[in-house]
Amino acid sequence: MKTNRLFLGIMLMVFAVVFAACESASEVSPTASSSVKEATAAPVAPAPAKTDGFKEAPMLTKLVSAGTLKPVAERMPAKEDIMVETVSEEIGKYGGDWKLPWTGPNDRWTVGQPTEEALFRFKKDGSTIEPNVAKSYEVNKDSTEFTIHLRKGMKWSDGVPFTADDVLFYWEHMLTKETFGKKIYDAYYSVDPVSGEKALATVTKIDDYTFKVVHKYPSVQFLERVAIDNKWFFAPAHFQKTILPEFVGQEKALEIAKKWGFEDVKTFLVATGYYYWVNPQIPTLRAWVAKNDPNSDQFIMERNPYYWKTDKEGNQLPYMDRIVATKVQDPAQRILGALAGDYNLLDFDFKDFTVLKENEKKAGFRVLSWTTPNWSSAGLQLNQTIADPNLRKLFQDIRFREALSVAVDRKEISEIVTNGLGAPQQASVPEGLVGYQAGWADQWSKFDVNRANQLLDEIGLTKRDKNNFRLNADGSDLTITIIEGSTSTASFLELVKKYYEAVGIKVDLKVVDQGTHQELKYANKIPATTENISLVNVAFRPDTLVPLRVLTPWYGHYGLYSSSNGKEGVKPEGDVALILDYWNKVKASTSKEEIEKWSNEIVKLHQKNQWIIGYAGPTPRLVVASNKMGNVPKDLVYSDEFRSLGHGHPAQFFIKP
Repeated sequence: MKTNRLFLGIMLMVFAVVFAACESASEVSPTASSSVKEATAAPVAPAPAKTDGFKEAPMLTKLVSAGTLKPVAERMPAKEDIMVETVSEEIGKYGGDWKLPWTGPNDRWTVGQPTEEALFRFKKDGSTIEPNVAKSYEVNKDSTEFTIHLRKGMKWSDGVPFTADDVLFYWEHMLTKETFGKKIYDAYYSVDPVSGEKALATVTKIDDYTFKVVHKYPSVQFLERVAIDNKWFFAPAHFQKTILPEFVGQEKALEIAKKWGFEDVKTFLVATGYYYWVNPQIPTLRAWVAKNDPNSDQFIMERNPYYWKTDKEGNQLPYMDRIVATKVQDPAQRILGALAGDYNLLDFDFKDFTVLKENEKKAGFRVLSWTTPNWSSAGLQLNQTIADPNLRKLFQDIRFREALSVAVDRKEISEIVTNGLGAPQQASVPEGLVGYQAGWADQWSKFDVNRANQLLDEIGLTKRDKNNFRLNADGSDLTITIIEGSTSTASFLELVKKYYEAVGIKVDLKVVDQGTHQELKYANKIPATTENISLVNVAFRPDTLVPLRVLTPWYGHYGLYSSSNGKEGVKPEGDVALILDYWNKVKASTSKEEIEKWSNEIVKLHQKNQWIIGYAGPTPRLVVASNKMGNVPKDLVYSDEFRSLGHGHPAQFFIKP
């Protein structure tokens, strides 16, 4: 709990600053020139090719000497617009590979989050956003107009200039037309504080390196929401024009899709418009660019020669030459590979703490504990909109959720699953975070089999089959199928199965690959799963608590109803509908105080209903770094909002000689 309190204390200070950034009409974020330091990576010190004050990696110097690549000064943005990255410890050295495991193309976020380059990113302390791809910004007094400046001379990885046209193209031809399978992100809607009317923002080009986003109503946290909802907010127009049906026609688009190995245009456009970073054909702004087929046994990403960041000494980043992701089939291969030295930087759940710490010296790595804003480390979500009418009725009955909660001995879960490091408590907002409710962690947390049986009988589940499992009230089979995307939760789920079945609830455990798990989630076919709730602030990242789109299993197709404007999905009712009402009040708020008030009301509804049942408290995320891997921060916050390992700014990681 000590690590969580430390994090929470930091975040309280953070939230006090977050919204103040948008209240001043003249406030402008720091530009690249006022930015910070950075590091270098691997076996060769950055002494090579120096051009106009810049230095570059030896592998690029060779290409320049061969005449196949322009000099570094011609590849960088205008000198005053280069982003200077801060190094965590020291200026690094060039070369080497970041070696890590992944399970294949469906595991794309493993390489996607660490390499992501957002328009705005969160500062390392989480206090507010800072420009990244953007150079700077201005916000008017009532937070309705956001003027965003880009970096002059910045280029895509193929050398084509990156300009405001790439932003406008993405907005007009991809996002608002939903070409890559995503609805328009909630960040782009403002809400009338009186009527509740939602209005879509307008995006206009001012000049080649400036664009403006205008909201009809105040949108105090627009930049923070964009930094989470729609991190890139741009696309390589010159590439997308060669594949989008709008430009090449549906027939040609299908022909291209099939050449790429896709059976239909829709799937192809999702892969190329959203999960673009694993495709070597697609230009990017990332520090490393895909170089081979992601279906290969090893997927390679290689340094981007047009990357637009340097350290304080003018060394073009990244320091490391490549990212090498080796395909693994079994999660156990991750830990075995780490112990064998096959990987030099990766992260683990806290359940692996003991074996990792015991082998720290022998294996030549260090175990770093990054704080998480998780509600629990072992819990279960029940899909409130599952198609099966019997299951839906049960899952929506608060008595059933309480029964499943008290039927399990949390002390045993804590000891076996988290080595005693996750407290035996309910899923709840950790102390210190926005939305913390005193006493919530103890709600329905006492192990009480009699109470569980009493509640199940009260619901009407009194009929039993020949194996003494409870049947639905109509006499039909009652089975809760828990579907997982990996085997990593096996020990926890076996315990859950034991306890549920002890009170007569039959459980079927099913493991599918992560891609299938995602597909089942979007199809509303996952009755139950262990997916955790992890968010810094509901006002920043509402999607797991507020049904705005199909994302989180507990609300299933309530989210589809919202994202389709009522055309599809299941209409929210009761407290779920009230959550959406409160969210609109958050969106319409004109001050930090209002935002916190309505955010807190959303969280209180989650406390009341306990749609997510937790059996052990949060634990840190373990970052395992080789002793030769430099500049890896020791104590950051590991969260999806901050892009997990990406929060450490991996372009400044390096390999020591």
